[in-house]
Amino acid sequence: MNTQELSKVCRQVRRDIITMTANAGSGHPGGSLSAVELMTSVFFNHMRVDPSNPHDPDRDRFVLSKGHAAPCYYAVLAAKGFISRDEYANFRQLHSILQGHPDAKKVPGVDASTGSLGQGVSIAVGMALGAKHLGKDTKVFALVGDGESQEGQIWEAYMAAAHYKLDNLTVIIDNNGLQIDGSNDQVMSLGDLGAKLRAFGFDLVELPDGNDLDAVEAALSKPTMPGKPKAILARTVKGKGVSFMENQVGWHGKAPNAEQRDQALKELEG
Repeated sequence: MNTQELSKVCRQVRRDIITMTANAGSGHPGGSLSAVELMTSVFFNHMRVDPSNPHDPDRDRFVLSKGHAAPCYYAVLAAKGFISRDEYANFRQLHSILQGHPDAKKVPGVDASTGSLGQGVSIAVGMALGAKHLGKDTKVFALVGDGESQEGQIWEAYMAAAHYKLDNLTVIIDNNGLQIDGSNDQVMSLGDLGAKLRAFGFDLVELPDGNDLDAVEAALSKPTMPGKPKAILARTVKGKGVSFMENQVGWHGKAPNAEQRDQALKELEG
């Protein structure tokens, strides 16, 4: 897809995020909205996946390490044809396939059950290492939160990725600057994330605007350096696309009410 076509998908994904969380009266809209361009570009232009064969052993893999951004994940999967939008009415309901965090046993297109922060990169490293061991050309993508990057296990996984020369792994950091308790700097400063990723052995691409589709596409299309895992450090806006949610920490895990839903959907009409 070209960026104009991707932009239309992103607008629909954002509308679906608002619809899902408003219908359920719970969920995480802020960090879902910040990740829209990153996830949409990966699934539509950079992954080998087939909605008619979601368990194809030769498919590429995706791990949503920041599992609370499930509304974005589900909306992208629906846009890609893995699930029906009819399922949105059951989001976060008992026995629904669309739980608050993605469940690989229930949702076609979900490769890993996530939600306990800090574990996703380790899962992705295992997938990438397994593909190397089997001689497969599988690509593995992991989307990681910046607040989540305060977890030590993330950095252990980064060391392993570099040690095993996993050039089939791309880690994307959704760096929106906010987490549930405040800004990253208030909670636990991450310092110079770019310098740290380079020091941990990654081929790093830094994106000043991770909500710019052209920039995201260029970063994902950049050839992988042989023998090095790739990292994309994307500066994004929490709540992107909805004026009253943008850069507001309070929208990390709060659903819009009916009035706020209508306002947000109106803003996202086009």
